Amino acid sequence: MTSLDKPTSDTDRTTDQQEADARAVTEAALFEAFGGVRGMVETVLPGLLFVTIFTIDKNLTHSAVAALAVSLALVAVRLIRKDTVKHAFSGVFGVAFGVVFAKMTGNAKDFYLPGMLYTLGLALAYLISTLAGLPLIGLILGPVFKENLSWRTRNPGRKKAYAKASYAWGLILLAKCAVLFPLYWWADTTQFGWVLVALKIPPFLLAVYLTWVFLAKAPPPIDVFAEMEAEEEAEKARKAAAAEAARGQEL
Repeated sequence: MTSLDKPTSDTDRTTDQQEADARAVTEAALFEAFGGVRGMVETVLPGLLFVTIFTIDKNLTHSAVAALAVSLALVAVRLIRKDTVKHAFSGVFGVAFGVVFAKMTGNAKDFYLPGMLYTLGLALAYLISTLAGLPLIGLILGPVFKENLSWRTRNPGRKKAYAKASYAWGLILLAKCAVLFPLYWWADTTQFGWVLVALKIPPFLLAVYLTWVFLAKAPPPIDVFAEMEAEEEAEKARKAAAAEAARGQEL
């Protein structure tokens, strides 16, 4: 019988199932943390509308009002559906800052400047936090995985995965900035806007994919909430046993 003919053992099946479960949990957590497809649409749509309208009529006010209006509409839809609004609200603030910058300077290209500065700051935050031993992606995803900061001291393999993921995010965002900042000075508003919109999703997807790869191979998270609940149940059981023993002594 060849190795291919040998039946799969129960242990192998269990291991495969555990790995599949770990990948599924990781995918669900990343989807929740970064907003999934809907979050990406909410991130891209205001900027896409801005550059589309500006390409057509070169009117800063029309473009800014349209971008801000669609951002507010996206928040309203989430509120009506009683969904989480954190991604939509972040989009509103980003668009609002962009509108303020552009209106203050009179340069439509400055609509994109706050987002570019935010991207640069986020890239540095990912890299510096990782060098300091507290990778930012771990701070973001720890609560999602119900492990909080347990990975720092109790799960070194997971901390290493978070460090790799944070370095990936930082370097990818820095590469994006290396493309956008020179274009901010050299390209006209329309050209720059379309390049920026085109670079919204691909770097993000690459960073999320690498995060998934690193975490799927890492040890499973330690569910600190489950541990706390177990400790509370154990404490209740000890108190109940002590009360029962006290009653027995009185009798």
